[in-house]
Amino acid sequence: MKSQLIMAAGIGLALALLLVVSGALYTVNETEQVIITQFGKPVGEPITDAGLHFKTPFVQEVNRIEKRILEWDGQRTEMPTKDKLYISVDTFGRWRITDPLEYFRRLRDERSALSRLEDILGSETRNAIAKHDLIEVIRTTKDREPTRDDTLRGIGEGAGKIGVLQPIHKGREKIEEEIKIAAKVKLAEFGIELLDVRFKRINYNPSVVEKIYERMISERQQIASRFRSEGEGEAAKILGAKERDLDGITSAAYRREQEIQGAADAAATEIYARAYDQTPAARELYEFVKTMETYQVVLDADTTLVLSTRNELFRYLEGASGKRPTAEGDEQK
Repeated sequence: MKSQLIMAAGIGLALALLLVVSGALYTVNETEQVIITQFGKPVGEPITDAGLHFKTPFVQEVNRIEKRILEWDGQRTEMPTKDKLYISVDTFGRWRITDPLEYFRRLRDERSALSRLEDILGSETRNAIAKHDLIEVIRTTKDREPTRDDTLRGIGEGAGKIGVLQPIHKGREKIEEEIKIAAKVKLAEFGIELLDVRFKRINYNPSVVEKIYERMISERQQIASRFRSEGEGEAAKILGAKERDLDGITSAAYRREQEIQGAADAAATEIYARAYDQTPAARELYEFVKTMETYQVVLDADTTLVLSTRNELFRYLEGASGKRPTAEGDEQK
């Protein structure tokens, strides 16, 4: 009986000793750092070395803090730009705990740290967006060349601002750096080092989208108008060249026609001259025929002629009435 009591006491002592030892020993991983608290208050310096460590059992408590780089994914928030255009901004960041003791005193856990990151980074993001125009937030670098639409190629210098990006002074990367610098100072008070802040997504507010569509439509209308005006100009050039060529062809044909007709008339006159100049009777007949042809051209039912009796044209008209003028103009029956 006595031996059983001794055995039970030994087992109890061993269990108590094991409990004390297990409460006094703890391990620290390579990815974490530890704050020892006694009755809720930090005791000593943070333990950052990995391995086996000791603490006062039952009184002191181990608080593990992450040593690795942590994520922060901000909520998507609508905010205005300097040019009064509302956009929806979604940001993310990377951070780590560099002063675990201050971090534990001010924030205690990661949930509180993320909440504080949301407040500080969200506020700095709104401040930075409000100080810059939309084009500054959207574009990544001020040296980027715009990609022009193929329909804009060949339009020339008169295209104005179509397809031309507005000049910027900073760009999105500089704005992200501004947010990081401003928030880093505030987060350092909580033992947090801010490593990076980036815009994950920037969406337009529906009202902004409507304005962008209107601007796109306006630009396309300008392009179409310019194409139409250039087309009309080219059409006018083509029509002008056609009229000029047509006039040239007509003029050359008319000149050639007149040359041929003149040559034919000369040849005909020469033939007539040879035919009618053989005898006085032939010459008189030729003169009579030509005079009759002239009458056909210049006389009709409505023609009135006032001629002198000495006029050559009057000679055959007078002869048709039965009277024939003499050479001196005297009448003969």
